[in-house]
Amino acid sequence: MQDVTGDRGVLKEVIRAGSGDQVVPDATVILKMTGYLEHSDVPFENNCFRRNPPLMKLGEDITLLGLEISLLTMQRGELSRFLYSPKYAYGPMGCPPLIPPAATVLFEIELLDFLDTAESDEFCNLPPLLQSAFPIEKVLKTATTERQFGNYLFKRNRFYDAKDRYKRASSCLSRKATSEEENAQLDAARLLVDLNLALTYLKLERPSTALKWGEKALAIDNKNVKALFRCGQVCMMGKTLLLCKLF
Repeated sequence: MQDVTGDRGVLKEVIRAGSGDQVVPDATVILKMTGYLEHSDVPFENNCFRRNPPLMKLGEDITLLGLEISLLTMQRGELSRFLYSPKYAYGPMGCPPLIPPAATVLFEIELLDFLDTAESDEFCNLPPLLQSAFPIEKVLKTATTERQFGNYLFKRNRFYDAKDRYKRASSCLSRKATSEEENAQLDAARLLVDLNLALTYLKLERPSTALKWGEKALAIDNKNVKALFRCGQVCMMGKTLLLCKLF
């Protein structure tokens, strides 16, 4: 096994190579993993059977030092096995009752994908007053990143996660324009996000909320074909849900 850390604290064996760039610091990752105590065939952790593995952000959602170090060595699609000494795993105390003290653990990790969201995450975590101090180009770039991330999740049927990203984009675009040109730029970006949110809430079978976002889109462009279609879909869904309740 490859010595990743130089002190044999994290050892790596590649089972299936990935492709493309390695994971970047502060990325958001989607992965499957199974954890074992050394010399045990029964996993103490396993998310491989979950339909939608959770999104995990490096530096925030990952608590094991060894796991974070491991992910930074991986590529999309890679499947690897890692052995962690206690220093890089659960420490001298372990994590009772599952993990005994000073346990060496083995993780098999499949990196399904990752997205570099560090810049947009940093901006979205700022209070609105500080966000408003940035130039419009920064706001539009952040909103586009969040919308594209939402599109990525939507295409994978992760509608709840997509909705959260679209709403972050919408929040970024809520600032007041300082000129007609800036207002036109914001409206163009808002229209795309509003349409995406209307469709996402349709997928989540929440027609009243979908209608709200459809109407927001129509307030920007009252002849927009997609907005009109979304509102029509809401009406059709509402009738279908009513019939289901009646029968």
